[in-house]
Amino acid sequence: MDKASLAIIPADIPPTKSATLPQISTEQPSILPTAAYLHIPFCQTHCRYCDFAVTIGTEDLIEKYVQYLLQEIAFTPTELQGLETVYFGGGTPSLLSSNQLERLIDALSKRFGISANAEISLEANPGTFDRAKLQAYQRAGINRLSLGVQAFQDHLLRLCGRSHGVAEVYASVKIIQELGFDNFNLDLIFGLPEQSLADWEASLQAVLAIAPTHVSLYDLIIEENTPFGRLYQTDRPPLPTDEETVEMYLKTIEVLGNAGYEHYEIANFARPGYQCKHNRVYWKNQPYYGLGVGATGYVYKQRVERPRNLYEYFTWVETGQFTVTESVTSQEELTDTLLLGLRLTEGIMLESLDKRFGKSLVAQMLHVLQPSIDSGYMQVIHEKMQLIVPQGFLFSNEVFALLT
Repeated sequence: MDKASLAIIPADIPPTKSATLPQISTEQPSILPTAAYLHIPFCQTHCRYCDFAVTIGTEDLIEKYVQYLLQEIAFTPTELQGLETVYFGGGTPSLLSSNQLERLIDALSKRFGISANAEISLEANPGTFDRAKLQAYQRAGINRLSLGVQAFQDHLLRLCGRSHGVAEVYASVKIIQELGFDNFNLDLIFGLPEQSLADWEASLQAVLAIAPTHVSLYDLIIEENTPFGRLYQTDRPPLPTDEETVEMYLKTIEVLGNAGYEHYEIANFARPGYQCKHNRVYWKNQPYYGLGVGATGYVYKQRVERPRNLYEYFTWVETGQFTVTESVTSQEELTDTLLLGLRLTEGIMLESLDKRFGKSLVAQMLHVLQPSIDSGYMQVIHEKMQLIVPQGFLFSNEVFALLT
């Protein structure tokens, strides 16, 4: 992508135009966000399956972006509450220097406040940090890492266009463990081209040997505007069949469950006490700040989307066009709450829905979901609605289709 000739806005200088920001409505519930997501869009390479808002980052471009992100933080409307979770996602946030990360966390603290026991997560790719850098991240406040492993086979990593190999995975894990990070996640993708069940089982055994506190699964989706989208068709060789990917998923439930991991969400497993607090904010459909290119925030039943193009984002910050793109109705909020909350193994308490949305509206939605109960994918028991594991998770798309 060509660089645009935009000046860097220093963090301590206000913009030349006043920002038109969403106003806090006194008619809406005064639920203040206690979570913030920051998108860091830079990568070393473009993975062949990815359609996220990412770009190849140079040192100058990353610093320029940090300056604009600091500006967005400074002009985001807030009532000082104290963040309970912060999540640096990407992209590859571990391409940030320790100084850049420290400035961002400091800006968040000054603008929103950060609770003393806040979960502060950062996504990292193997090979993008050394011991000194990760130690500096620790000092800045990072206390949870999510390592983008994806596979434990070099041929699969090369096929995906990943910038690391298996050796870098183990080197990075060693640093994480030596520095005493007791809360870290490993990402794995199943359903990759040329991936066999034996490959997947070997990856699961590698995970058990490392013993992270959390494991996240990603079922490969072939996106149209990606290299994989141009090369492969779903359920056609060399992609695994649907039956094979189901077998991989069921094997994961078995292996990680036997090892003591809680299957607490469709695609997430955790040691007791190590569920991702930030992601639970999404699954509970609670408000959060979304900051950075391509990010969406959800505050006071209003969604604000940022441009996905990096240079359009720069202009967006410069002009102060912080405008609401969507106001969420009670019906839409309930639908979202069901779509997200049913992903959790614990399900959703009907009493909480009744209090939040009213019994009449909740009863209507239960009627809509009745076919999934009849099919054995979902149950309502002890005043709780939940998907039945594993069949409800395997056919969750059919359940969710009833709501959309």
